[in-house]
Amino acid sequence: EVMNRVIEQYLRAFVHHHPSSWGKFIIWAEWLYNTYVHVATGLTPFEINFGKKPLNIPDYLAGTSNIDAMDDFLVNRDAVFAIVRKKLLKAQQAMKKFTDGNRRDVHFQEGDWVLVKLRPRRQVFVTRQGRPKLSKRYYSPF
Repeated sequence: EVMNRVIEQYLRAFVHHHPSSWGKFIIWAEWLYNTYVHVATGLTPFEINFGKKPLNIPDYLAGTSNIDAMDDFLVNRDAVFAIVRKKLLKAQQAMKKFTDGNRRDVHFQEGDWVLVKLRPRRQVFVTRQGRPKLSKRYYSPF
């Protein structure tokens, strides 16, 4: 399930402008998934299966291949990688802007008193008071 979602997102990013060409990018989707560090393990699936880090794909110098079709393919690949990097950076900046828009820059010193916001339904060790919906949102200064 998760793997399918990741590959679907990847393919959407790659073939946004040319939806009928998604089949060409399945190889790259597989490579991406197998070389992406997963949060749960801290390793890539490639490392887990083969016990070593995967090789990086080097940048291609145009015209260095004797086969014209391969040269076109590799030049196109590098162009697509550049577009995807640009889109990912733009999306990352938009998410950061959205997330930071509601935050205040607050600095605390050692010894400052603060109110602790707890989630009554999750942190029941402190909030065992009648109805969780009606319990306090903030707990005494610590």
